Amino acid sequence: MVNLEYLIKSNWDKLQRWAFDLPKIGQRLRFLKYRNVFNLYDGEVAIDLGANIGKVTNRIAKAGVKVYAYEPDPNAFAELSKNMSNRNGVFLINKAVSDHNSRAKIYFDKRHNEDPLMWSIRSSLLIDKPFMSKDHFAEVEVVDIADILNSIKEPIGLVKMDIEGEEVKVLNRMIDLGLDKKVRKIVVETHERFPTLTESTKQLRLRILREGIKNIDLDWA
Repeated sequence: MVNLEYLIKSNWDKLQRWAFDLPKIGQRLRFLKYRNVFNLYDGEVAIDLGANIGKVTNRIAKAGVKVYAYEPDPNAFAELSKNMSNRNGVFLINKAVSDHNSRAKIYFDKRHNEDPLMWSIRSSLLIDKPFMSKDHFAEVEVVDIADILNSIKEPIGLVKMDIEGEEVKVLNRMIDLGLDKKVRKIVVETHERFPTLTESTKQLRLRILREGIKNIDLDWA
């Protein structure tokens, strides 16, 4: 039964993503679905995992809530710091997020030297993503998602997640510990288009369906 449900939902998700990519109409459809995603209640906080230069961080902060923004790429973080310099209640953390604490390499795209800021959107802890350079990287601190969520005492209204392939590990860690229940809504950009992440993302989608988890949206972007 679950497999049939998964098949139906999987095909619906694919159809939805196809519609979102349509010229002209796709952007409008995505806007309509997610027009309220950044609406937060008074007293709630938000966590932006993979903030890059702060476009989403800024949208969240406009609601007047506290935002914790994590961005490991040094070039993106420098720009994020500039862009958020006049924003009160935004806390910037130059760390990567995963399912454990460590130090690791964050690898840059092979086109990084052409425009370090533009290609910072692809920087990743995963060397096996397409177009990554094993010779160009930065050393970064990695923080466990469990430590982040457990350290926040206020209600967490939103977690936005775009962490270039680490989302499967992070979400499984949250679900394993029941920490997904601490968050009202979780919106995620997945990277299942990369061959090394296809199966693990499929299993995550199946787990979310099987366990009846309603607050995780894997099709945000």
